Amino acid sequence: MKIGFVGLGIMGRPMAKNLVKAGHEVTVFDFNEEAVKDLAACGAKSAASGKELAGEVEVVITMVPNSPHVRAAVLGADGIAEGAKPGLTLIDMSSIDPTESKAIAAECEKFGIDMLDAPVSGGEPKAIDGTLSVMVGGKKETFDKYYDMLMVMAGSVVYVGGIGSGNVAKLANQMVVAINIAAVSEALTFAKKAGTDPELVYQAIRGGLAGSTVMDAKAPMMLNRNFKPGFRIELHIKDLNNALNAAHAISSPAPLTAQMMEVMQFLKSEGHDKEDHSSIVRYYEKIAGVTVEK
Repeated sequence: MKIGFVGLGIMGRPMAKNLVKAGHEVTVFDFNEEAVKDLAACGAKSAASGKELAGEVEVVITMVPNSPHVRAAVLGADGIAEGAKPGLTLIDMSSIDPTESKAIAAECEKFGIDMLDAPVSGGEPKAIDGTLSVMVGGKKETFDKYYDMLMVMAGSVVYVGGIGSGNVAKLANQMVVAINIAAVSEALTFAKKAGTDPELVYQAIRGGLAGSTVMDAKAPMMLNRNFKPGFRIELHIKDLNNALNAAHAISSPAPLTAQMMEVMQFLKSEGHDKEDHSSIVRYYEKIAGVTVEK
């Protein structure tokens, strides 16, 4: 399959590499020349713009930071829409505001472009090993057509509903993840403050009802003081901002999400916004006066 890939960041680069490894003919574009060269070394072709790339492929994947970046990559100067032939499919795997997914899809339709919104969860490790969770919105027949291709990058690919539904699911995911990390952080800080080894508390509770994928991924990072980003605080702030905007637009209360936004804003003010979101534990350590570590 001839695939275009726009956006070779922390997530996009390994995702594109997995498509190349699976034997697809992948053409890439990014402003980061080093990332483009890395993909070219793996067997991908490079394009000078989204416009050039779109004219050579049947489907384009975008993986960029936020709504304005998607809009620019697709509808801006030298963007995908300018080079698209009618019948092109756009799969936006960025995490953006679902209302903007709908608006961009409506603009794409004028160019004969069919769009899926297909944000991912799992962070850099799962992007590398091809086991991301993908949540997809759009036409069911388009989803079915590209399911196998998406599975090259994923452990699960789930159809959620019409366009925008993928990003609704992703924002729900990000709400749960943030609140879950905070719960783990609060509990391990409590254990440390009480004089009990937080590593042993983690081992004691991880097999029970409190156990979770988030706990198993993030508690060891906290205990080892490893805040190397798999998913940065600044990106989670972006997702929670989108979640709150979307929730407010439909009068859906989200008080815990709002609280997590304030926690993350504190971490940003302390200079931790480039760290992994497991550094949420730093907020609890700061107010409790202890350090959660082995």
